[in-house]
Amino acid sequence: MSMGCHLTELPFDNSYARLPASWFQEVDIQPLKNAHLIAFCPEVASTLGLDPCRVKPSDLVTFCGGHEPWPGTRPLAMKYTGHQFGTYNPDLGDGRGLLLGEVAGQDGVRYDLHLKGAGKTAFSRFGDGRAVLRSSIREYLAGEAMAGLGIPTTRALCLLGSEDYTMRNGMEPCAQLLRVTPCHIRFGHFEFFFYSGRHEELKQLADYCLERFFPELQGEANPVLAMYREVLERTARLVASWQAYGFVHGVLNTDNMSILGETFDYGPYTFMDWYEPDHIANKNDHEGRYAFRYQPAIVQWNLAALAQALLPLIEREALEAELERFIPLYQAAKLEFMRARLGLQRIESGDAELVERLEALWARYEMDHNRFLRLLSEWDVNEVEGRAALNALVDNAGELNTWLDDYAARADLEPASAPIRRQQMRSVNPRYILRNYMAEEVIREAHQGDYRPFNDLLPLLRHPGDEHPEHQRYAGSPPDWAAAINLTCSS
Repeated sequence: MSMGCHLTELPFDNSYARLPASWFQEVDIQPLKNAHLIAFCPEVASTLGLDPCRVKPSDLVTFCGGHEPWPGTRPLAMKYTGHQFGTYNPDLGDGRGLLLGEVAGQDGVRYDLHLKGAGKTAFSRFGDGRAVLRSSIREYLAGEAMAGLGIPTTRALCLLGSEDYTMRNGMEPCAQLLRVTPCHIRFGHFEFFFYSGRHEELKQLADYCLERFFPELQGEANPVLAMYREVLERTARLVASWQAYGFVHGVLNTDNMSILGETFDYGPYTFMDWYEPDHIANKNDHEGRYAFRYQPAIVQWNLAALAQALLPLIEREALEAELERFIPLYQAAKLEFMRARLGLQRIESGDAELVERLEALWARYEMDHNRFLRLLSEWDVNEVEGRAALNALVDNAGELNTWLDDYAARADLEPASAPIRRQQMRSVNPRYILRNYMAEEVIREAHQGDYRPFNDLLPLLRHPGDEHPEHQRYAGSPPDWAAAINLTCSS
């Protein structure tokens, strides 16, 4: 394995397939017509123990696309439930995706390989089990962009296109995406067993998760409570990273929440073009339940739903005590991310207020906060003329200059030299962020059969802090037409 293996040599060991048969449906992949490779991620391949140089595009199409059985895989659709927009739905499950199998990666982690767009399953309800090219491109891009920012996320090994079409926003081309992540267990898996009264199986699922994902917790006095605590802590940190970078998930249902605290199931997500606390990424979200400002509270609500599902295994008081830790954990993590983005390594009592004042300015003047922080990374606080680029982002520079004065005084307290501090800031403040118009542009070209713009975008997302002279326009303001982009659950 050290030199990397071939696709057919991956050592699959499928623990989920050995669980009770009522937890899933075994079903074959339904291949797409004239499937072809659009994108391949060498980094993900290497993590799995593959030699990227030995992976043939034709083999990816053959085995990932289901044209021939992939040796060692046991495709299955998982059953789960969940709360969607606050309402419990008992009819959920993998309706268009299949867990193909599990592989022990080079890092000792066991990875799930999950094919989205694989065809109908018992849980497809009225759907056709297909994924469209548009949403598949958006998910592939999001995984790479999040990884580039250091935010926990699922990623994809490859993306396949086809000549099959299905009805979504009109007739759209079908695609398949091979998602790779250590865990596909959602909050909704636990809800399924709780609400159906299958408490023995709930315990079996908890034990499975402890053994596979949290083995270090098995010796705790109450291992399931320790696991819940770990899930809560990871999830608090995850949503803090979203708020720090202006990411709006769009559909924060409990069936879209991973127990590993990863960004999971990308739909109508957005990295905001300007700081808008009330931004709603999903046009199907008519009540604004999943608006940017509400994400921490919704994530806490989802953790409460998970706690409810664990009541047969854990005392209510213990779960409530853990839930009360969420907001302080979230706030501390958010401040930690913002300190890093502002180049502040020391902890000072006024830091939270400094951040709050800055966010209020961003909101009042509809500032592009990611561009602002990148420009701040370039500014020598001792140079008055360096403020011009920052002042250009607002209509009224007076308030901003007051904040910049206070920021400069705070930065002077840092032990690191100014050049070192600015270098640290540049490492966490991207020059480029994945904006909706960028995805829209490459999707338009892909629909015309040209995948080059899509693939050209990937190095920029994987290394967003670097110079990419050929993509300089992406570092500037989005075009005016970007404001008209509408995203829905089908995105």
